[in-house]
Amino acid sequence: MLSINEIKKPIAADIEVFEERFKGAMQSSVPLLDRITHYIVKRKGKQIRPMFVFFSASLCGGITEATHRGAALVELLHTATLVHDDVVDNSYQRRGFFSINALWKNKIAVLVGDYLLSKGLLLSIEHQDFDILRIVSEAVKQMSEGELLQVEKVRRMDVDEPVYYDVIRQKTASLIASCCACGAASAGADAETIEKMRLFGEKIGIAFQIKDDMFDFGTDDVGKPLGIDIKEKKVTLPLIYALKNCEPAERKRIINLVKNHYEENDKIAEIIAFVKRTGGLEYAETQMKRYQDDAFEILNTFPPGDARTGLEQLVRFTTERNK
Repeated sequence: MLSINEIKKPIAADIEVFEERFKGAMQSSVPLLDRITHYIVKRKGKQIRPMFVFFSASLCGGITEATHRGAALVELLHTATLVHDDVVDNSYQRRGFFSINALWKNKIAVLVGDYLLSKGLLLSIEHQDFDILRIVSEAVKQMSEGELLQVEKVRRMDVDEPVYYDVIRQKTASLIASCCACGAASAGADAETIEKMRLFGEKIGIAFQIKDDMFDFGTDDVGKPLGIDIKEKKVTLPLIYALKNCEPAERKRIINLVKNHYEENDKIAEIIAFVKRTGGLEYAETQMKRYQDDAFEILNTFPPGDARTGLEQLVRFTTERNK
């Protein structure tokens, strides 16, 4: 599998310009805010979402100034949601570093998230990128709804496959879908093409989240702590399948462990072993590949070229990664 740096080569110059503009978009006259945003920029991730924006624009007509603003908008709103998520989840680490709320406490973290959100909105309004703003705002709305749906269902342990897919489609896939739709819109694509790219991104987002959920039951060297979803009582696809395909007595016992013993490491290990024994990981892998294949089917309706190849490689990176 290609590294992320190899995949981004065709758009490397655009990513470099994006990074400078993104850094500039976060600047503030408040020294504390500048220190925090500098900390965020220094610990940026792989920038997969901006890459989806740029490759999608390339595929649908070409990268424009609006593409750069769309990528910055997506990344600002995504960063805002991550800062807020860490507060909601009481998480003190993000990508192996201290989270904003761990270093500056919850009140400041919430305000920083709000600031990033407002900067993204203003960036689009000032340049009248209303189509792009609408696409990304719809994604943020869906992300909030997905989180709340998950909270509601987790409390009652009332999660089956259709509900699981509803949650991850809104919570994760909606943002990647908006990246691809944004890229297409910024290149001047028609409504049918924008919707096609949105659907492509949604399929990839679902596959991405299934892969992420599988890590919870794998080895503990993937960058995500083993059993963290179980500790948060999140019912994911491998566990849903395993519970559906076991004897009623074992199902009752495992549900009891998830509900009442989710912080005990030996019980978490027991749940993980149950999922592996019952074929939960194999089933999740099959479903992930099905969504990936659906995405490739959409992608293959576009003419071959660097942009299509770049998107295909980026898709494979998100689903074949080991962390």
